[in-house]
Amino acid sequence: MAGVLGAAIALVGCSPVSEVAEPGETAAASTFPDKDIRLIIQANPGGGSDLSSRALASELEKILGVSVIPENMPGASGALAMEFVAQQPADGYVIGFGPSEIAMLNTTQNANVLPENYDLLGQIMLAPGVISVGADSPYETLQDLIDASKDSALTVANSGAGSIWEAATLGLAEETGAQFTTVAYDGGATAVAAAASGEAVAAVSGAGEALAQKGAVRVLAVLNDETYFNLPDVPTAEEAIGTAAVYGGWGGIYAPAGLPDDVHSILEDAIAQAVETDTYQAFQKQSGNMVVYRDSAEFTDFVNEQFTLFQKLLG
Repeated sequence: MAGVLGAAIALVGCSPVSEVAEPGETAAASTFPDKDIRLIIQANPGGGSDLSSRALASELEKILGVSVIPENMPGASGALAMEFVAQQPADGYVIGFGPSEIAMLNTTQNANVLPENYDLLGQIMLAPGVISVGADSPYETLQDLIDASKDSALTVANSGAGSIWEAATLGLAEETGAQFTTVAYDGGATAVAAAASGEAVAAVSGAGEALAQKGAVRVLAVLNDETYFNLPDVPTAEEAIGTAAVYGGWGGIYAPAGLPDDVHSILEDAIAQAVETDTYQAFQKQSGNMVVYRDSAEFTDFVNEQFTLFQKLLG
Protein backbone atom coordinates (compact mmCIF):
# COMPACT_ATOMS: atom_id res chain seq x y z
CA MET A 1 0.00 0.00 0.00
CA ALA A 2 2.78 2.39 0.87
CA GLY A 3 4.30 1.82 -2.56
CA VAL A 4 1.04 2.58 -4.31
CA LEU A 5 0.55 5.71 -2.26
CA GLY A 6 4.12 6.79 -2.80
CA ALA A 7 3.74 6.44 -6.55
CA ALA A 8 0.54 8.45 -6.48
CA ILE A 9 2.08 11.22 -4.42
CA ALA A 10 5.20 11.34 -6.56
CA LEU A 11 3.03 12.40 -9.46
CA VAL A 12 1.73 15.30 -7.42
CA GLY A 13 4.94 16.68 -5.95
CA CYS A 14 5.11 19.12 -3.12
CA SER A 15 3.40 22.11 -4.73
CA PRO A 16 -0.15 23.07 -3.70
CA VAL A 17 -2.49 21.18 -6.00
CA SER A 18 -4.18 24.38 -7.15
CA GLU A 19 -0.89 25.23 -8.88
CA VAL A 20 -0.73 22.17 -11.12
CA ALA A 21 -2.49 23.86 -14.04
CA GLU A 22 -0.58 23.65 -17.32
CA PRO A 23 -0.11 26.50 -19.78
CA GLY A 24 -3.17 26.86 -21.97
CA GLU A 25 -5.66 25.74 -19.30
CA THR A 26 -8.57 28.04 -18.57
CA ALA A 27 -8.47 30.71 -15.89
CA ALA A 28 -11.05 28.71 -13.91
CA ALA A 29 -8.75 25.71 -13.97
CA SER A 30 -5.79 27.62 -12.59
CA THR A 31 -7.77 29.28 -9.79
CA PHE A 32 -9.73 26.31 -8.44
CA PRO A 33 -10.46 26.29 -5.60
CA ASP A 34 -11.07 29.95 -4.80
CA LYS A 35 -13.79 29.50 -2.18
CA ASP A 36 -14.84 27.09 0.56
CA ILE A 37 -15.66 23.47 -0.26
CA ARG A 38 -18.55 21.67 1.45
CA LEU A 39 -17.94 18.03 2.45
CA ILE A 40 -21.32 16.32 2.90
CA ILE A 41 -21.35 13.49 5.44
CA GLN A 42 -24.21 10.99 5.26
CA ALA A 43 -24.16 10.21 9.00
CA ASN A 44 -24.60 11.84 12.37
CA PRO A 45 -21.67 13.53 14.15
CA GLY A 46 -19.33 11.29 16.11
CA GLY A 47 -19.53 8.09 14.07
CA GLY A 48 -16.90 6.49 11.87
CA SER A 49 -17.96 8.24 8.67
CA ASP A 50 -18.05 11.61 10.40
CA LEU A 51 -14.66 11.27 12.08
CA SER A 52 -12.93 9.97 8.94
CA SER A 53 -14.42 12.81 6.91
CA ARG A 54 -13.29 15.45 9.38
CA ALA A 55 -9.79 14.01 9.63
CA LEU A 56 -9.46 14.15 5.85
CA ALA A 57 -11.03 17.63 5.63
CA SER A 58 -8.41 18.99 8.02
CA GLU A 59 -5.61 17.78 5.74
CA LEU A 60 -7.36 18.91 2.55
CA GLU A 61 -7.58 22.45 3.89
CA LYS A 62 -3.79 22.62 4.22
CA ILE A 63 -3.30 21.27 0.70
CA LEU A 64 -5.99 23.23 -1.14
CA GLY A 65 -5.63 26.49 0.76
CA VAL A 66 -9.38 26.92 1.38
CA SER A 67 -11.75 25.80 4.10
CA VAL A 68 -13.24 22.33 3.65
CA ILE A 69 -16.40 22.44 5.73
CA PRO A 70 -17.89 19.14 6.98
CA GLU A 71 -21.68 19.15 6.90
CA ASN A 72 -23.69 16.30 8.39
CA MET A 73 -26.78 15.27 6.44
CA PRO A 74 -28.05 11.98 7.91
CA GLY A 75 -31.19 10.25 6.71
CA ALA A 76 -32.44 7.26 4.69
CA SER A 77 -29.29 5.23 5.46
CA GLY A 78 -27.20 7.81 3.62
CA ALA A 79 -29.40 8.20 0.55
CA LEU A 80 -30.45 11.73 1.53
CA ALA A 81 -26.88 13.02 1.42
CA MET A 82 -25.86 11.07 -1.66
CA GLU A 83 -28.87 12.16 -3.69
CA PHE A 84 -28.25 15.75 -2.56
CA VAL A 85 -24.64 15.72 -3.75
CA ALA A 86 -25.63 14.26 -7.12
CA GLN A 87 -27.95 17.22 -7.69
CA GLN A 88 -25.31 19.92 -7.03
CA PRO A 89 -23.35 21.76 -9.72
CA ALA A 90 -20.37 19.70 -10.87
CA ASP A 91 -17.85 22.40 -10.03
CA GLY A 92 -15.92 20.77 -7.18
CA TYR A 93 -17.33 22.91 -4.40
CA VAL A 94 -19.63 20.18 -3.04
CA ILE A 95 -18.13 16.76 -2.39
CA GLY A 96 -19.21 13.88 -0.17
CA PHE A 97 -17.97 10.99 1.93
CA GLY A 98 -19.20 7.77 0.35
CA PRO A 99 -19.25 4.60 2.47
CA SER A 100 -20.04 1.15 1.07
CA GLU A 101 -23.72 2.10 1.02
CA ILE A 102 -23.04 4.21 -2.08
CA ALA A 103 -22.88 0.87 -3.92
CA MET A 104 -25.83 -0.67 -2.03
CA LEU A 105 -28.69 1.79 -1.63
CA ASN A 106 -30.07 1.45 -5.12
CA THR A 107 -30.47 -2.28 -4.48
CA THR A 108 -31.62 -2.21 -0.86
CA GLN A 109 -33.82 0.90 -0.92
CA ASN A 110 -34.35 1.60 -4.63
CA ALA A 111 -32.70 4.97 -3.98
CA ASN A 112 -31.41 7.04 -6.86
CA VAL A 113 -27.84 6.29 -5.81
CA LEU A 114 -25.86 4.82 -8.69
CA PRO A 115 -22.10 4.86 -9.33
CA GLU A 116 -22.71 6.63 -12.64
CA ASN A 117 -24.20 9.61 -10.77
CA TYR A 118 -20.81 10.51 -9.31
CA ASP A 119 -17.20 11.28 -10.02
CA LEU A 120 -15.54 8.86 -7.60
CA LEU A 121 -12.35 10.63 -6.55
CA GLY A 122 -10.57 8.14 -4.29
CA GLN A 123 -10.91 5.56 -1.55
CA ILE A 124 -9.49 6.74 1.79
CA MET A 125 -10.08 3.98 4.38
CA LEU A 126 -11.25 0.46 5.14
CA ALA A 127 -12.80 -1.11 8.24
CA PRO A 128 -12.15 -4.82 7.57
CA GLY A 129 -14.81 -7.38 8.35
CA VAL A 130 -14.38 -10.31 10.72
CA ILE A 131 -16.35 -13.38 11.70
CA SER A 132 -16.39 -14.22 15.39
CA VAL A 133 -17.98 -16.67 17.84
CA GLY A 134 -18.44 -16.63 21.58
CA ALA A 135 -15.35 -17.24 23.67
CA ASP A 136 -16.75 -20.57 24.86
CA SER A 137 -17.91 -21.69 21.41
CA PRO A 138 -16.92 -25.21 20.35
CA TYR A 139 -15.81 -23.82 16.98
CA GLU A 140 -12.10 -23.08 17.09
CA THR A 141 -11.59 -22.26 13.41
CA LEU A 142 -13.58 -20.93 10.49
CA GLN A 143 -13.39 -24.36 8.88
CA ASP A 144 -14.98 -25.87 12.00
CA LEU A 145 -17.86 -23.41 11.71
CA ILE A 146 -18.39 -24.03 8.00
CA ASP A 147 -18.26 -27.81 8.41
CA ALA A 148 -20.83 -27.70 11.21
CA SER A 149 -23.15 -25.53 9.14
CA LYS A 150 -23.36 -28.13 6.40
CA ASP A 151 -25.13 -30.49 8.79
CA SER A 152 -27.52 -27.85 10.08
CA ALA A 153 -27.83 -24.14 9.27
CA LEU A 154 -26.17 -21.87 11.87
CA THR A 155 -27.39 -18.44 12.92
CA VAL A 156 -25.02 -15.58 12.09
CA ALA A 157 -25.74 -12.13 13.50
CA ASN A 158 -25.11 -8.97 11.48
CA SER A 159 -25.81 -5.25 11.69
CA GLY A 160 -29.13 -5.27 9.86
CA ALA A 161 -30.98 -6.17 6.68
CA GLY A 162 -29.30 -4.60 3.68
CA SER A 163 -26.10 -3.79 5.58
CA ILE A 164 -22.55 -4.47 4.47
CA TRP A 165 -22.28 -7.17 7.12
CA GLU A 166 -25.41 -8.96 5.94
CA ALA A 167 -23.92 -8.90 2.45
CA ALA A 168 -20.65 -10.25 3.85
CA THR A 169 -22.48 -13.09 5.61
CA LEU A 170 -24.37 -14.04 2.47
CA GLY A 171 -21.24 -13.77 0.35
CA LEU A 172 -19.18 -15.92 2.71
CA ALA A 173 -21.91 -18.56 2.72
CA GLU A 174 -22.10 -18.58 -1.07
CA GLU A 175 -18.35 -18.79 -1.51
CA THR A 176 -17.87 -21.63 0.99
CA GLY A 177 -21.10 -23.63 0.68
CA ALA A 178 -21.92 -22.89 4.31
CA GLN A 179 -25.52 -22.76 5.51
CA PHE A 180 -25.91 -19.51 7.43
CA THR A 181 -29.18 -18.04 8.62
CA THR A 182 -28.67 -14.28 8.85
CA VAL A 183 -30.10 -12.56 11.93
CA ALA A 184 -30.37 -8.77 11.85
CA TYR A 185 -29.44 -6.69 14.88
CA ASP A 186 -29.35 -2.96 15.46
CA GLY A 187 -25.69 -2.43 14.68
CA GLY A 188 -22.47 -4.40 14.67
CA ALA A 189 -21.87 -4.09 18.41
CA THR A 190 -25.17 -5.76 19.28
CA ALA A 191 -24.54 -8.44 16.67
CA VAL A 192 -21.20 -9.26 18.30
CA ALA A 193 -22.88 -9.26 21.72
CA ALA A 194 -25.36 -11.83 20.40
CA ALA A 195 -22.50 -14.14 19.44
CA ALA A 196 -20.78 -13.53 22.77
CA SER A 197 -23.92 -14.54 24.70
CA GLY A 198 -24.73 -17.52 22.51
CA GLU A 199 -27.94 -15.94 21.23
CA ALA A 200 -26.41 -16.38 17.77
CA VAL A 201 -23.75 -18.91 16.84
CA ALA A 202 -21.51 -16.35 15.17
CA ALA A 203 -21.39 -12.73 14.08
CA VAL A 204 -20.04 -10.89 11.05
CA SER A 205 -19.06 -7.33 11.91
CA GLY A 206 -16.38 -4.72 11.61
CA ALA A 207 -13.09 -5.67 13.23
CA GLY A 208 -13.33 -2.77 15.67
CA GLU A 209 -16.73 -3.91 16.89
CA ALA A 210 -15.38 -7.36 17.65
CA LEU A 211 -12.27 -5.95 19.32
CA ALA A 212 -14.44 -3.83 21.59
CA GLN A 213 -15.72 -7.09 23.11
CA LYS A 214 -12.33 -8.79 23.24
CA GLY A 215 -12.37 -11.67 25.67
CA ALA A 216 -16.06 -12.29 25.14
CA VAL A 217 -15.61 -13.47 21.54
CA ARG A 218 -13.09 -15.42 19.51
CA VAL A 219 -12.35 -13.98 16.06
CA LEU A 220 -12.04 -16.84 13.58
CA ALA A 221 -10.97 -14.95 10.48
CA VAL A 222 -10.49 -11.51 8.98
CA LEU A 223 -12.48 -10.95 5.79
CA ASN A 224 -9.68 -9.12 4.05
CA ASP A 225 -6.88 -9.81 1.61
CA GLU A 226 -4.16 -8.93 4.11
CA THR A 227 -3.53 -9.36 7.83
CA TYR A 228 -5.23 -6.83 10.09
CA PHE A 229 -2.71 -4.99 12.26
CA ASN A 230 -4.86 -5.22 15.41
CA LEU A 231 -5.30 -8.99 15.02
CA PRO A 232 -1.91 -10.15 13.73
CA ASP A 233 -2.45 -13.77 14.79
CA VAL A 234 -5.88 -14.12 13.19
CA PRO A 235 -5.80 -15.56 9.65
CA THR A 236 -7.51 -14.03 6.66
CA ALA A 237 -10.31 -16.13 5.20
CA GLU A 238 -8.00 -17.22 2.42
CA GLU A 239 -5.37 -18.34 4.92
CA ALA A 240 -7.99 -20.10 7.01
CA ILE A 241 -9.99 -21.91 4.34
CA GLY A 242 -8.40 -21.12 0.98
CA THR A 243 -11.26 -18.84 -0.07
CA ALA A 244 -10.52 -15.14 -0.56
CA ALA A 245 -13.67 -13.75 1.05
CA VAL A 246 -13.05 -9.99 1.17
CA TYR A 247 -15.66 -7.72 2.73
CA GLY A 248 -15.28 -4.47 4.58
CA GLY A 249 -16.74 -1.11 5.45
CA TRP A 250 -14.85 1.09 3.01
CA GLY A 251 -15.15 4.79 2.39
CA GLY A 252 -14.08 7.33 -0.19
CA ILE A 253 -14.70 10.80 -1.54
CA TYR A 254 -17.03 11.57 -4.44
CA ALA A 255 -18.50 14.56 -6.29
CA PRO A 256 -21.38 15.10 -8.70
CA ALA A 257 -20.75 13.45 -12.07
CA GLY A 258 -19.20 15.64 -14.75
CA LEU A 259 -16.44 17.57 -13.00
CA PRO A 260 -14.17 19.49 -15.36
CA ASP A 261 -11.01 17.47 -15.94
CA ASP A 262 -8.75 19.99 -14.20
CA VAL A 263 -11.01 20.22 -11.13
CA HIS A 264 -11.23 16.45 -10.97
CA SER A 265 -7.44 16.18 -11.13
CA ILE A 266 -6.88 18.82 -8.44
CA LEU A 267 -9.29 17.13 -6.02
CA GLU A 268 -7.98 13.65 -6.76
CA ASP A 269 -4.39 14.75 -6.17
CA ALA A 270 -5.32 16.57 -2.96
CA ILE A 271 -7.03 13.46 -1.59
CA ALA A 272 -3.97 11.36 -2.42
CA GLN A 273 -1.74 13.81 -0.57
CA ALA A 274 -4.10 14.02 2.42
CA VAL A 275 -4.27 10.24 2.83
CA GLU A 276 -0.47 10.09 2.85
CA THR A 277 -0.03 12.53 5.74
CA ASP A 278 1.23 11.20 9.05
CA THR A 279 -1.64 12.86 10.90
CA TYR A 280 -4.33 11.21 8.81
CA GLN A 281 -2.67 7.81 8.90
CA ALA A 282 -2.22 7.99 12.66
CA PHE A 283 -5.88 8.93 13.10
CA GLN A 284 -7.12 5.95 11.10
CA LYS A 285 -4.81 3.52 12.87
CA GLN A 286 -5.95 4.81 16.25
CA SER A 287 -9.55 4.36 15.08
CA GLY A 288 -8.86 0.74 14.19
CA ASN A 289 -9.22 1.32 10.45
CA MET A 290 -6.80 0.48 7.67
CA VAL A 291 -5.59 3.22 5.34
CA VAL A 292 -6.43 1.83 1.92
CA TYR A 293 -6.06 4.25 -0.96
CA ARG A 294 -7.40 3.82 -4.48
CA ASP A 295 -7.11 6.58 -7.04
CA SER A 296 -10.11 7.75 -8.99
CA ALA A 297 -9.90 5.16 -11.77
CA GLU A 298 -9.27 2.30 -9.33
CA PHE A 299 -12.00 3.47 -6.97
CA THR A 300 -14.49 3.77 -9.82
CA ASP A 301 -13.78 0.22 -10.96
CA PHE A 302 -14.00 -1.03 -7.38
CA VAL A 303 -17.35 0.68 -6.65
CA ASN A 304 -18.83 -0.67 -9.88
CA GLU A 305 -17.68 -4.17 -8.95
CA GLN A 306 -19.17 -3.77 -5.47
CA PHE A 307 -22.43 -2.47 -6.96
CA THR A 308 -22.72 -5.61 -9.11
CA LEU A 309 -21.85 -7.85 -6.14
CA PHE A 310 -24.42 -6.24 -3.84
CA GLN A 311 -27.10 -6.51 -6.53
CA LYS A 312 -26.37 -10.24 -6.62
CA LEU A 313 -26.26 -10.76 -2.85
CA LEU A 314 -29.01 -8.39 -1.70
CA GLY A 315 -31.26 -7.97 -4.74
